[in-house]
Amino acid sequence: MSENKIVGRITQIIGAVVDVQFGDELPAIMNALECENQGKRLVLEVALHLGESTVRTIAMDTTDGLVRGGEVRDTGAPITVPVGPETLGRIINVIGEPVDERGPVIAKAFAPIHAPAPSFADQSTEQEILITGIKVVDLLAPYAKGGKIGLFGGAGVGKTVLIMELINNIAKAHGGYSVFAGVGERTREGNDLYHEMIESGV
Repeated sequence: MSENKIVGRITQIIGAVVDVQFGDELPAIMNALECENQGKRLVLEVALHLGESTVRTIAMDTTDGLVRGGEVRDTGAPITVPVGPETLGRIINVIGEPVDERGPVIAKAFAPIHAPAPSFADQSTEQEILITGIKVVDLLAPYAKGGKIGLFGGAGVGKTVLIMELINNIAKAHGGYSVFAGVGERTREGNDLYHEMIESGV
């Protein structure tokens, strides 16, 4: 980290929420901040400006062991993750670090985790059904191509199996790539999905 970056100090830690005090200049909202926690790099994301000298941040990993007064540096940019063909078949966390024990992801390009939604002019106006290859879905609750779908169900009823089948069928029928983002998922869910997909050849 270069020496000309804005440096602050931790003033309060409440679980994953960390308040950091800076001097004259505050980092922008959604900027990534970095600090050391027990010898490991901890990334904080700026969520809110509190007054003229403090920012409220969200920690991207556990804050156990983090202490008040610790030094925090502004990276000057949002959190970015690797993108491109090098990421295919890999599991990365929210800050772009591989968690599949298959070595580092050597990517040529990186993209921020926050991006503006596409404008209406860039979106397709055609109403077209996405053929999933799952007959009960295509008949009773067809999915709109380019739309959003909510898949609700209790524990152990087959949501993950259905998602795996969708990824498999759409890859074979339409080509392209599928990205599974486990937001708020238990770690076990993503791990099970990953190993099931390897075993089934998806």
